[in-house]
Amino acid sequence: MRKRSLLAGATASLVALTAGTVAIVTAPLGGLAAAPAVAAVCQALFDDFTYSGPSDPLISQRGWTVRTTAGGPGVPGASWPASNVSFPTVDGAKSLQLQASTDGTSGGTSQSEFFHQRKFFEGTYAARVKFSDAPVSGTDGDHLVETFFTITPLNAPMDPSYGEIDFEYLPNGGWGEPSNIFYQTTWETYNPEPWQAVNVHNEQRQSFNGWHDLVFTVSAGHVKYFVDGVLVADHSGIYYPETVMSINFNLWFIDTAAHLGGMATYRQQVDYLLHAAGEVLTPAQANTRVASYRASGVGHVDTVGTGGGTCPTASPTASPTAMPTASPSQSPPASPTVGPTGGPGCTGVPTWQFSTAYTGGSRVKWERSRNGDPNGPKSGDGVHLWRARWWTQGSEPGWTAQWEDLGRC
Repeated sequence: MRKRSLLAGATASLVALTAGTVAIVTAPLGGLAAAPAVAAVCQALFDDFTYSGPSDPLISQRGWTVRTTAGGPGVPGASWPASNVSFPTVDGAKSLQLQASTDGTSGGTSQSEFFHQRKFFEGTYAARVKFSDAPVSGTDGDHLVETFFTITPLNAPMDPSYGEIDFEYLPNGGWGEPSNIFYQTTWETYNPEPWQAVNVHNEQRQSFNGWHDLVFTVSAGHVKYFVDGVLVADHSGIYYPETVMSINFNLWFIDTAAHLGGMATYRQQVDYLLHAAGEVLTPAQANTRVASYRASGVGHVDTVGTGGGTCPTASPTASPTAMPTASPSQSPPASPTVGPTGGPGCTGVPTWQFSTAYTGGSRVKWERSRNGDPNGPKSGDGVHLWRARWWTQGSEPGWTAQWEDLGRC
């Protein structure tokens, strides 16, 4: 099967950025030195996603999982059907495809996720991803998140071993943003209740509709993000991960607040996934590594944790293009970190309703669910008083950032 040119689009994206498309940053950036020639032995995961469908036995044999379990992120009560993950030919190439649909209700919302087992830490992560600004059917406007990320599970609130490295594209805004925004976020930890996030992010407020080469490197205390060969973020300090992570792609709805009626269906595609363990590759080197696997007829290889494997070829040593200097803009307000005050009065406060729209400052009382399903069993935490941080609908208090916990009633 013919695959797309890996270098196509990088030059055009760089020209667009340097010609005045603003890349807004909220953290200092640093350069990436050229990597040395590739060693004779590599530990790597490469997947060209040539699977027949979500039930292909090779998926689980190779460490991947098609998610079908309930829970967050996204709309509480939404389903995660295996049928939302497929492997069609897209633009002439076999690809991973994620699908998400909503009719504005919990029961009518489905999301998708495809993830690999936890065993990845330092090195280079690369994927070619096709973002979409519009649904394939239905009315546009939903608050959607299109992703490529790594993550370590949160074992307890403010778990110091937690880690997450995110590319998150919001084609229709959300989280207080009115329109297109692309986040690169590195997490130290968080507390789900009351919500407290310890992370750092950069963002670009522009459309990223179409194919993009996404790369991040984890090495020497720095997490560096590249989009189409351009350095867009450099995070370090407490945000550097401490533990092995899984590799994930998911497509989900922040809420149903912006839904305009009927059923809307969105898709995201991924051309390939490459992880080079312990190696810092430039975006050009990552592209060449993938091209070398394909030229050798390799559709999948995984030697991570095995002691190594054979590299397909030596990689070029060209340095990546530095991030153009653009005027920084104020980032969205950080999530409040104020804890619950304890014992607030809830007399006369209405109970939260899934279908009700709430404006910023609105107060409700609610005991959050145990698993993120408002119709499921309760958490046992008791009824709390909640205040909406911004306009929201269909987002359960205690499971989403839209609500601030003011304490138990």
